[in-house]
Amino acid sequence: MAKESIKARERKRARMVEKYAAKRAALKAAGEWDKLQQLPANGSSVRKHNRCQLSGRPKGYIRIFGISRNMFRLMALEGKIPGVTKASW
Repeated sequence: MAKESIKARERKRARMVEKYAAKRAALKAAGEWDKLQQLPANGSSVRKHNRCQLSGRPKGYIRIFGISRNMFRLMALEGKIPGVTKASW
C-alpha cells in the first residue's frame, strides 16, 4: 500500500492538469513559451503517474482496469471482474 500522502499528491496533480489543460493548449497553439513556463509544473499532464485505484501501487498497473496486477489477480479469482477467468488448458 502506498502512503496516503503519495496518493493525495497524485490526486492533486490530476486536479491541476484538468484546471490548466485549456490554458496550456491555448498557450502552446499561440507559441507563447515564456508564459507557458510560468504555469505550475504539476499542471502538465506528463507529471501524472498511473497508480492503482485500490492500493496506490505505481508499478504493475493495468490501464484497462485501472488497478495493479496484484489487485487484478485477487479480484479475478474472487469473480469480481466480469468476463475474466483463470486460464486452464
